[in-house]
Amino acid sequence: MKKIISVLVLGLALGASMTGASAGESRGGDKLRDNKTTTLFRLLGKNAIWTPVQTVNVNFQTFHTQGLVKIGDTFYVSSVEVLESTVRNGAATDALYDFTIDRSAGNGRGWVFKFDSSGQLLGKVELTDGSKFHPGGMDFDGKYLWVPVAEYRPNSTSNIYRIDPKTLESELMFSEDDHIGGVVHDVHDRSIRGVSWGSRRFYTWELSKGRHGAVKVSLDWVPNPQFIIDYQDCHYQGVDYMLCGGVASYNTPRGSVAFGGLDLVDLRRNRLEHQVPVNLFIDEGAGATGTLALTHNAFWLEPLNKQELRGYFMTESDNQAELVIYDVTPWINRD
Repeated sequence: MKKIISVLVLGLALGASMTGASAGESRGGDKLRDNKTTTLFRLLGKNAIWTPVQTVNVNFQTFHTQGLVKIGDTFYVSSVEVLESTVRNGAATDALYDFTIDRSAGNGRGWVFKFDSSGQLLGKVELTDGSKFHPGGMDFDGKYLWVPVAEYRPNSTSNIYRIDPKTLESELMFSEDDHIGGVVHDVHDRSIRGVSWGSRRFYTWELSKGRHGAVKVSLDWVPNPQFIIDYQDCHYQGVDYMLCGGVASYNTPRGSVAFGGLDLVDLRRNRLEHQVPVNLFIDEGAGATGTLALTHNAFWLEPLNKQELRGYFMTESDNQAELVIYDVTPWINRD
């Protein structure tokens, strides 16, 4: 069984923050946009209390997990099965302003798995489309799951699907000329929001109904102004917010360390609203090295009660994730 180990990361301490004076000045109005999850999340900081609850073994091979959704007591995880790794071609890109292709396409299969709270597989759907086999972060809008499937390289191409969670029937909604690493459905302005490879670009798509389904009528992207972590999985919250989890690797005199965190992003301004470091790491059997953060891959966060949140995480580097469950208590609610 994998163990979760907390490690103090010197020099990378990151507190909860608000972005810009306008964010603080508009806080009164923003309260009307919060739901139970964001209200509690705003109380979290680097002193949040993380209490391990359970680790659930699943009875199927997860491959490389990407996005996680929980509907009732049922879970859905997107995953990439790599059959042939990509190969660097010597080119370089910042995956932001430079759209250079820096590696081969590789080969693989893209999956969404459905399983219950005991880890039993209930169903699966394959979303592979040629060189597009890398599913990303996943969201649920109350009716459909939304998931991108991209080439396994930055600046490439992607398909955006919606999936019926009951039947796992998938529908291709539109395609994009970039690697889209995660999407959420903004049910209030009816747009689709997405993040690129490393979440360096924030995308907005407007869709309309066509004769043969949805038609992409406009798109726009802006740079992500936050560089501490790269978002891996995002979920729509409240009114025009998305909650994202991610990680970034930093070199230190003692070696490389993975720095994980959770960010609340204001979709009206495409700006960071609140940020929480997650100083927990996965031990896959040989001891924690600090290179595999709890938030490295798929996550889901929801209210447990009026005082606490419950987090679900599926993180691995060996193609076999477990469902790791934590209760998260704001320090102010510790009693």
